[in-house]
Amino acid sequence: MAGSDSAAFQGIVPGPTESTAHTSWTVWQLEATVTVTDPGMLAAAEGIVRGVVAAVDLACSRFRNDSELMRLQPRMARGVTVSPMFRLLLNRALDAAEMTNGDVDPTLGADLAALGHGPGMVGGPGAPGDPALQEYRGIRSMPVLPLPAPPETPTPRVPGWSRLRLDTQGLDSGLLTVPADLRLDLGASAKAVAADLAAAAVHRELGCGVLVGLGGDLASAGPGPLVEDRIEGQRGHWQILVQDLPADPAQHISLAPGFALATSSTQKRRWTHQGSQVHHILDPRFGLPADAAWRSATVAAPTCLEANAFSTAAIVRGFAAVEWFRAEGIPARLVDSRGRVTTTGAWPAGSALPQFNSPGEGSDPAESVSAKSIKAGGGSGHG
Repeated sequence: MAGSDSAAFQGIVPGPTESTAHTSWTVWQLEATVTVTDPGMLAAAEGIVRGVVAAVDLACSRFRNDSELMRLQPRMARGVTVSPMFRLLLNRALDAAEMTNGDVDPTLGADLAALGHGPGMVGGPGAPGDPALQEYRGIRSMPVLPLPAPPETPTPRVPGWSRLRLDTQGLDSGLLTVPADLRLDLGASAKAVAADLAAAAVHRELGCGVLVGLGGDLASAGPGPLVEDRIEGQRGHWQILVQDLPADPAQHISLAPGFALATSSTQKRRWTHQGSQVHHILDPRFGLPADAAWRSATVAAPTCLEANAFSTAAIVRGFAAVEWFRAEGIPARLVDSRGRVTTTGAWPAGSALPQFNSPGEGSDPAESVSAKSIKAGGGSGHG
């Protein structure tokens, strides 16, 4: 399953103060961004983020023949030794599966391939020349139509993620066994893990605050940006504009330093398969695209992995996600097929004035509305 669905409509508007610096480039057919609280560290931060992204791509990409995943997948039924990076990415994918009760499942590679999502797609789904993506990059949002019902009601399957076996071999590797009928696809979580790893690495190596964006996956580490109207030296929150497509409802929020944000969308990463339009977020019970009850789901959490897992799970569960999120206190913003917004947990109301907590005050990851911000939209899962 390709997870948090960030890609086409993504960008940056002026940051909160001149104490930050920002850069962006394209990776995985989506926009990668880095914003740092020390402008002198920007080039070094970009290099660190690019390095982390390259390592994740080499470990688990389904769109390159030399990735570890593609090289080992034919032999996984017999057991293969995997690298520390691959083991980390798979462990985090299994964490996402466990925290969502299997709504996010890393064993849907064969199902995605059967739907036409994979290396055989020209440039991969979401590439600049993809007509479906061009349509959804239009000035107005297109209505999200329900997917056609399958000719027969499918039977729920045994969760694939529960059938994997990963045995640790010391600190450096692990022995992985995958049943022969399953194929791994770590895209639902790998992009989020890359954002978490990159943000942590920048702060650890450079000491500055940082916000890393990989499409709709945003992760921060270290202190927030300086704010002009605060006491000298005090830090504020990262200012984020949450919006999937240009005509979708938009909202500015403040994201506390150290927190993360992820958006999953059914409006992008769509293509035609056997005469029907499908999208990349699959219901693991059936191996078919989830019903598009929500145009987009955005979640704030302490890590991007958690935010991504819950935003993807919201798409899979549909309207049932509201009760679940409210019971668990998960801060989320859900936009339905008619553009109506539902919020859960501590997600802020739509028209509050900017508020900034002093260090140590409060813990809500999504706080308030502000006017100058980094833009976060939905996007495309990593291949």
